[in-house]
Amino acid sequence: MAPPDEYKQYAAHPDSHADPEQQALLPGPGPGPDIPPPPAPRQRPKSAYAYPALAFVAGALACLAAQLLFCASGCFSRSSPAPSAYPTDAHVLAPPYAGSTQVHRFPPASPSNAAPSLFPTSVGFAGITPTGAEPALVATAPSYPVHTGAPQLVAPSPTKLRNGTSAERFDLFKLWGNLSPWYSVGRGAFGVDAGPEPPETCRVTGLHFLHRHGARYPTSFASYGGPANFSGRLHEAAAGWNGTGDLEFMNEWTYKLGEEVLTPFGRQQLFDLGVSLRLKYGFLLENFTAANAIPVFRTESQDRMLASALNFAVGFFGYPFEGQYQQSITIEADGFNNTLAPYKTCPNARIAAKSDRAIPYVREWAGIYLSDALARLQPQLKGYQLTVEDVYTLQQMCAYETVAIGYSKFCELFTEEEWEGFNYAMDLYFWYDSAFGSPVAKVQGIGYVQELVARLTHTPIPTHNSSTNATLDDDPLMFPLGQSLYVDATHEVVVLNVITALNLTSFARDGPLPADHIPPNRSFRVSQLAPFATNVQFQLLSCASTPGPQIRVIINDGVVPLTGIRGCPADKDGMCPVDAFVAAQKEIIGQTDWEWGCHGTWEVPAGPAWNTTTGEPPRRGEVVG
Repeated sequence: MAPPDEYKQYAAHPDSHADPEQQALLPGPGPGPDIPPPPAPRQRPKSAYAYPALAFVAGALACLAAQLLFCASGCFSRSSPAPSAYPTDAHVLAPPYAGSTQVHRFPPASPSNAAPSLFPTSVGFAGITPTGAEPALVATAPSYPVHTGAPQLVAPSPTKLRNGTSAERFDLFKLWGNLSPWYSVGRGAFGVDAGPEPPETCRVTGLHFLHRHGARYPTSFASYGGPANFSGRLHEAAAGWNGTGDLEFMNEWTYKLGEEVLTPFGRQQLFDLGVSLRLKYGFLLENFTAANAIPVFRTESQDRMLASALNFAVGFFGYPFEGQYQQSITIEADGFNNTLAPYKTCPNARIAAKSDRAIPYVREWAGIYLSDALARLQPQLKGYQLTVEDVYTLQQMCAYETVAIGYSKFCELFTEEEWEGFNYAMDLYFWYDSAFGSPVAKVQGIGYVQELVARLTHTPIPTHNSSTNATLDDDPLMFPLGQSLYVDATHEVVVLNVITALNLTSFARDGPLPADHIPPNRSFRVSQLAPFATNVQFQLLSCASTPGPQIRVIINDGVVPLTGIRGCPADKDGMCPVDAFVAAQKEIIGQTDWEWGCHGTWEVPAGPAWNTTTGEPPRRGEVVG
């Protein structure tokens, strides 16, 4: 387990003397080349060969133009600030990356048959192309579609798990914490007996959509666990160990995982998410046509973030998507303000990361729930001394291999109870590292809340005193106000930061989370709140039976109670008047001290010596320890 890499990178880099409020965006144009329109077809070619020749020449010219534009964008982007040594996202991977023991490098660096001028992406002759009406599934369908999470992945049948189980309710993919594929959590999962479809007498008028990137290979740093690290240790002792019984497969096993970037399944997740959103909310695009404008979606410069955003765009808009929207790409690097990567300008995130305050909880809990597994597996691995951390890593290996290569034999090594334990270990980690138990969660989530308020009120941010980016947020083209659809891509730690900053206290009722048992019916489950491709809908409604515009918060299709937000009622559908919601968030913004939270001189110890359930640091003058 490791501090989120967003924070951990600070441990590897000395303090920068750059202005902590530096404003910048990724240089260069949008996500890809603008493909020139195809040449207009001639009605009567003068010879059988004239038009094909012209089409070929036009296609070649189009391809060359596209390549030049791509270089103007992509080549320039490569000269932007280099990513830090420890890229962002969740916690669970390996210190110095050991590397895969089996690597398939594709595409080849210089393929011998590459001739892009012969394969233009557009040659004309598109045929009939008019589209129909925009879909509006949330308004027209008798029920809301359920997303099951992982249609392309294979899990062991319950009876193949260690000690077996026939429980139909058991779903392994829902027990991997932040490594789970996102799924519809179901009606009432968060305490509101309502679905994401608009209540009777209500219609959807707008949507603010915040989502995480798709499934990725392991990240490059871990303080506890780490598949690449474990693989490295095994191969260092390659001649001295042998697996038997359940572990016999490891004798032929090789470590096949890459690092950081999206897996094929991760690409599919975001494509599917884009398709799903278009089917549900496509009708909101009619507002853009009426306003003679196109949407602006946001992501970051990191590879998996940009790839997620573009796969989402292909799903939402179709290919080619050029001209249908604009992709804002903010720099994710030290010193650049970015509400979707707020740790980059919050030095005290480094302090919280260095303390590894979540690790003692995870280590203690792993020693409890994996004690039987360690005793069971050690006799089956001759010549290698397993530790509890190693066994925990085998569970990580199951999750990572499954989302990377489709199936993992490691999944069969553990019981249902041990998988429940692993899921709770993830809850412990993220509670204390990125959510209500973290001293920097609220201050890091507040920048996005400021932007949300600006969008809801159609009013520019008055003061840039957090992770907001003045260069972006003060530009009406880069950060438009008054639009009906917004889409932002970020990391799971930031989603949890935002949930904390919004004061969605229904998820904090069990805290501080204990390390010696799983609380019954706990409300904070990372597999439900921050899995791969997690998504948060801020749904705007107009209701005939309720005065004034309303807002709801829906996380992975589960409606969230807003009763922790001052002025929001205990509504059966989870609705809150927008005016009350905005007033409460403005109050929270005013109470959040970025300077103290991110630059103040405070420290917190690891473990239970100090705790918070609001995601805030010690108060000024408070003595800790």
